[in-house]
Amino acid sequence: MMDLEQRIELVSQVGEEIITPEELKEMLSKKKKYIAYDGFEPSGKMHIAQGLMRSININKMIDSGATFKMLIADWHAWANNKLGGNLENIQKAGEYFKEIWQASGMKLDNVEFIWASDVVKDENYWKLVMDIARESTLARVQRCTQIMGRSEKDTLQASQILYPCMQCADIFYLKTDVCQLGMDQRKVNMLAREIAPKFNFKKPVAVHHHMLMGLLEPPKGTTDATERAIAMKMSKSIPDSAIFMLDSEDEIQRKLKKAYCPPKQVEENPILEYAKYIIFNKFDSITIKRPEKFGGNLEIQSYDELVKEYEAGLHPLDLKQAIGEKVNELLVPVREHFEKKSKAHKLAEFMESLQVTR
Repeated sequence: MMDLEQRIELVSQVGEEIITPEELKEMLSKKKKYIAYDGFEPSGKMHIAQGLMRSININKMIDSGATFKMLIADWHAWANNKLGGNLENIQKAGEYFKEIWQASGMKLDNVEFIWASDVVKDENYWKLVMDIARESTLARVQRCTQIMGRSEKDTLQASQILYPCMQCADIFYLKTDVCQLGMDQRKVNMLAREIAPKFNFKKPVAVHHHMLMGLLEPPKGTTDATERAIAMKMSKSIPDSAIFMLDSEDEIQRKLKKAYCPPKQVEENPILEYAKYIIFNKFDSITIKRPEKFGGNLEIQSYDELVKEYEAGLHPLDLKQAIGEKVNELLVPVREHFEKKSKAHKLAEFMESLQVTR
């Protein structure tokens, strides 16, 4: 069994921000097992941030004692007009997501998938949504629209105003100890923490993970850290900004070859982010293949060592080739699962036929 400090360290590896470390320590000291909440909109093909990185993070949390309640937010995606607002298509996308996580190594024995479409059958859930709505101003709810990829400046449908109240209610309805979500979900977690004492609910600890950068050059002009991270993240609606879980080896290398990767620059470098948040969480080393005249092959044992080599002049194309090979190695069993399993294969074909909507 891990001791308390080891469990805290595992959660800290996941959380780019933890609110609050003191509350996390207190909770873990009292509970060997705890309930962690994550949720996702089934809204299109899955990229590696949702697939590989999410599996890595969830597995670390499970090792620290978590049992995950993974909300398949089909009604939320419906409210947010994803996949054209077609609920049946959204639900098929949810099944597709589950198939990918099964193939990508997520420790599903400790994950309970819960459909929002089942939760909404309980009138007590809607009472909770109403209580939260009554305790929140419209302006406060609109500030939370960032969680669904929207802006306060967007023209919103009435259903989208309901969304933050529903997500806040999910946290309490599922009796959550820890909310394990991306930095882009921060505002609704803060709303839940603010509202919790008014209803004598326990205040959830928020563990916000890093959002993996997209492969394209970052936008200019955004200075707020959270807003910039959201602006830089990979997008399903911009295919070359992301590697998807069923991309072929050729497609992986094509996308990485054209990806933003300035020489010697470590900050805001998506290829190095892949190395840090995915590759060195799955492999003990990577091999940089180079001709003898350029120093020959280079075996790198850690992310810190890779950073030093890159700052010293490791060529971006050599880095991209090495990272692409490792990403492909991780995606081989996923592709094979979808080729061999009839249900999975049909779901993949169906997802290819859909038009992704923002």
